Amino acid sequence: MNFDTCNLTGLSRRALACASAMAVAAIMLFSAAASATDRQESEEGKPSRAGNGPGPAANGPGPGCNLIPPLASIGTKVNISQFPPPDSLTDPELAGPVQLLRSGKFDIPIEALTGVDLPSGSPRGTVTLPLFKGAVKTPSGVKPAWYIVLDAGDQAEADRLGVNFSKKLRNAGDAARPATLRADGTFLFESGIVDFSPDRVVVPGGDDRPFPPREARTGSVGDADYSPLVSVDGIIYDAPIIAAAVEDAFINFPNGQPNYALVHDQVIAIDPAHRTVTLSLINGFSFGKPVFYISTDSSDPTVSAIEGNTFAPRMRRLEVGIDDIARSAVERIFIATNGASEGGCNNPQRQGLSAALLDGHRPNNTFGGIPTIATDYSPVWDANLYEWTEEAIEKGYRGLLTEEFRILKLARDGYITGPNGAPFGSAGPVIVCGVAARLN
Repeated sequence: MNFDTCNLTGLSRRALACASAMAVAAIMLFSAAASATDRQESEEGKPSRAGNGPGPAANGPGPGCNLIPPLASIGTKVNISQFPPPDSLTDPELAGPVQLLRSGKFDIPIEALTGVDLPSGSPRGTVTLPLFKGAVKTPSGVKPAWYIVLDAGDQAEADRLGVNFSKKLRNAGDAARPATLRADGTFLFESGIVDFSPDRVVVPGGDDRPFPPREARTGSVGDADYSPLVSVDGIIYDAPIIAAAVEDAFINFPNGQPNYALVHDQVIAIDPAHRTVTLSLINGFSFGKPVFYISTDSSDPTVSAIEGNTFAPRMRRLEVGIDDIARSAVERIFIATNGASEGGCNNPQRQGLSAALLDGHRPNNTFGGIPTIATDYSPVWDANLYEWTEEAIEKGYRGLLTEEFRILKLARDGYITGPNGAPFGSAGPVIVCGVAARLN
């Protein structure tokens, strides 16, 4: 592959040299939503997004950026208040909204998605979670390590914490870093620290081909030992670091506007006194159902730059391309490179990386199995990129894809391929995203 033809700048030559051929392809071909807060003009006059923070969240403008389901009463003669509660409130495997991350408090109450007592105003699309103050061993001594817990590889522990259970986490191997349980119930990490101080920069490609981005620099970087996956007493947790090596006073932003040189870019507000953190929620789909999720880490620096999460190189130790076999620790996420983008958020078929880079909103990615839908859920997502063929676009077949086996059928039938006509399958990177809620 000729790197110059992709017109990418700002990537570390060392990172490119160390990456495998598949990882290099992923660096060149992968992105998620452009989520920085400020827009500038680059020297070449191309739009750029520079700065830190989550940017647009779950309930953007228009049908292409807001996946909250419609009222069930549409087209009937009665008010939604006369409808019975959704079946999911008694059995989460049935149709209706489900709060999967039970430890969280949503600013869009899950029960409100039925249309009853919808919250006033315009909720941003966030979730507030318990914040834990652990510690990490460093060469200069033990430092604070602020973290959240989104998933656990043990059912009883997941139930205790109010988080998702993922049996696949047991297969994480040495991609999970070791920790011990302290007397107060928090983790003491044996190693692994995150630097949140860099500024994130993303420069899309040209208007005719915004993806791949011309430049991408990550806003938070884990060292070689850091991983959001943690092994404690034989249980693997998804416990990403939100702030590190700082005491309470430095990250006290209970009303928002945190210092992103000190905290994760998906943080909206953080309250160390009350041990809570509010994070941005992101739109997606799983088997046709809209979902909210939280993006925390990835194994690729360009992915992390555009996704607004932490680059965790240790995650490259995970095997990809194996989906649901016995040794797998991953589940698949399907990401369009050239989905419909015309009209931006007003386009109900909007999806994919080019759309996200053009309008700054999320790409509406499609997940494999999540809790209540399938038992193969993992918060570690193997990025499967796909590209619509020219034939499919010319015939008008391109549209919003929300279900795994619909995507696999289109790949089988030749209407989508890997990027640039490559075989369909894993692109190399993994993205760590805890699923917070199923919306119907």
